[in-house]
Amino acid sequence: MRAVLQRVSRASVAVDGEVVGSCGRGLLVLVGVGHDDTDATARRLAEKLARLRVFENDEGRFDRSLLDVGGEALVVSQFTLLADSRRQKGTRPSFSDAARPEVAEPLIERFCDGLRELGVPVQTGVFGAYMEVELVNDGPVTIIMDVTP
Repeated sequence: MRAVLQRVSRASVAVDGEVVGSCGRGLLVLVGVGHDDTDATARRLAEKLARLRVFENDEGRFDRSLLDVGGEALVVSQFTLLADSRRQKGTRPSFSDAARPEVAEPLIERFCDGLRELGVPVQTGVFGAYMEVELVNDGPVTIIMDVTP
């Protein structure tokens, strides 16, 4: 699984002009699922993300996690994170590394459940929908996480 996390002061996701998910201080998490990913991969990503120290302590150092600051997560599925643009010919990226929707959707749900089990409030976008994401990036802090099966 691949995730791009952005530390935010607030974020929201809308489908057809209607906000379907939002969060305050915390992380906007874009998540892509690969062919080899499993429930264990989703659980590992949730545990790693919840404990990742990307929030400042009183001295301004990254020393606090989402759990430490009581932050929220807005999770948005994004198969394009698995794009491969290294091809020698052409300019269109390949998405062949991305899992099919019937595999990816339950793993995204498992990831969200894992965060909730750890105590992180989670809201989501709509799997497979065209979504508009708005965010106020805090820092900015943007981290790419890869967790392999």
